[in-house]
Amino acid sequence: MTENQSHLFYQSRQPRPFLDRGEGIYLYDESGKRYIDGSSGAMVSNIGHSNPTVLAKMKAQMDRATFGYRLHFRTRPSEDLAARLAARMPAGLDRIFFVSGGSEAVETAEKLARQYAVTQGQHSRWKVISRSPAYHGGTLGALALTGGKLFAGPFAPMFREMPHVKAPQTYLDLDNLTEEARGIRYAEMLRERIEAEGPETVLAFIMEPVGGASTGALVAPDSYYTRIREICDEYGVILIYDEVMTGAGRTGTFLACEHWGITPDIVAMSKGLGAGYAPLGAVAARADMVEALLDAGGFLHGFTYAGNPLACAAGLAVLDEMEEHGIIEHGAQMGEVLKARLEALMERYPFIGHVRGKGLLLAFEMVSDRATMAPLPKEWNAYSELVELAYDRGLIIYSRRTRGGVEGDHFLVCPPLIITEAQIDELMAILIDALDAFAAAHDLPVQAEAAA
Repeated sequence: MTENQSHLFYQSRQPRPFLDRGEGIYLYDESGKRYIDGSSGAMVSNIGHSNPTVLAKMKAQMDRATFGYRLHFRTRPSEDLAARLAARMPAGLDRIFFVSGGSEAVETAEKLARQYAVTQGQHSRWKVISRSPAYHGGTLGALALTGGKLFAGPFAPMFREMPHVKAPQTYLDLDNLTEEARGIRYAEMLRERIEAEGPETVLAFIMEPVGGASTGALVAPDSYYTRIREICDEYGVILIYDEVMTGAGRTGTFLACEHWGITPDIVAMSKGLGAGYAPLGAVAARADMVEALLDAGGFLHGFTYAGNPLACAAGLAVLDEMEEHGIIEHGAQMGEVLKARLEALMERYPFIGHVRGKGLLLAFEMVSDRATMAPLPKEWNAYSELVELAYDRGLIIYSRRTRGGVEGDHFLVCPPLIITEAQIDELMAILIDALDAFAAAHDLPVQAEAAA
């Protein structure tokens, strides 16, 4: 094979350059070219790259032990991190189960909910309702929640797809309702689905409090969150928050549920918890749920690397950095700055139809008509083209298609929480250059100057 070919079969047909090193918000390839990590990888590197304090604490753990199987030993890092996370959770969510990533966290949450229902004699409850579009992971159980042809299509015969309700994409609604009324309307779709499925069969409802890649940092109206909690309580449905992307400070609070004062029954998180330093995720649940499982003989679930001491040491070090340096609070402030800068782009580029998000989980969506929110022609593949234009110029952003995965081009701009205002200036200058090139390539109007 040549230098540009790879034995890794997940590698692109047009492979990227080799990564050499990371420093803060920057990544460098082996030629020395510098890139701003404007997406924190896949919204992972919340505290930036190669933090020396985190690396030193990981090295200290490596010198002691890198693995101890959870059935053979307790470990200080896993016990300490569980206690620290429990203290960060909404009241009552004080039992923690560690995993290696987001898909495992979602699977764990599903199985915990189901086994708890069985302990309560509710054997008929097995359906987990999710939103569409959404993304909850790549394993078969998580794909059953995600649904849709884009990710789940070839594998559909291998699992039982779960029921869905429409995601609250109110920015696409052409009606005269207030945002509050829209939020209630979308929440009531859950009640309708529960009734249609049969309340006695519905186990749980899972949702991303702020949308991830499938909806591009979608934030529902405030009324939505409260009503969803009320409906779940009314029907005895377990409310699961998928905070795999939003957790660990990404939206300006440790968990996104804090923005609305909502306490889910189960929280799944990953990504920013290990922040790219180690594969790490966690599930937090109510004590009464966990005690019911333990009384029945234990949780019928587990992973080899659950509670791995090296991964948990990394998680502790990341949490230490966040708390000691006010990284979450800083990220919230920088999120306000960056969101304002992205919104200002709408004055220059009529084809930017919407900017949304919280903290440093932000996105903008391209349209052909802002009044109707009609998408750009899908054959343009704008979601891919702009990413490449930015990448060539030294900026990494993350894209997906919002509407059925086939059109509706949106772009996530989610740099590490440590970014400074001067670095936001750098990021925006490259993004504007890439947008200008995109506009020129498609003969799209550019109306006014946008500050770099």
